[in-house]
Amino acid sequence: MNPEVAQFIADLKEPWQAERCNALRELTLAVIPDALERMQYKKPHYLKNGKYAAVISTSKDAVSYTVFNAAGVAFPEGAWSGPPERKTIKIGKAQDVDKEALADLLRQASAAL
Repeated sequence: MNPEVAQFIADLKEPWQAERCNALRELTLAVIPDALERMQYKKPHYLKNGKYAAVISTSKDAVSYTVFNAAGVAFPEGAWSGPPERKTIKIGKAQDVDKEALADLLRQASAAL
């Protein structure tokens, strides 16, 4: 685990965002155990075999999670947005996330990386 990513999460002002970011970080590293975790463009990025697999970012009222290499993966309508090659979900404070479904989508998308 990258200490810069840990510091990014620790520096978040909203405890719920830190909680969500930690959960997404753990999920990503569980699904892609050999992922390279690094800070890039002031956001945690996860690479598999040198290619982007996922990114975590925050805004005032959400935590966003982007999955790359998403073309060909059936992402649920509505919650996910973006072009075919990458899909993003915005997670609000009161929103629950189906971690098993998210892990499955990431597993499918990163399988070919």
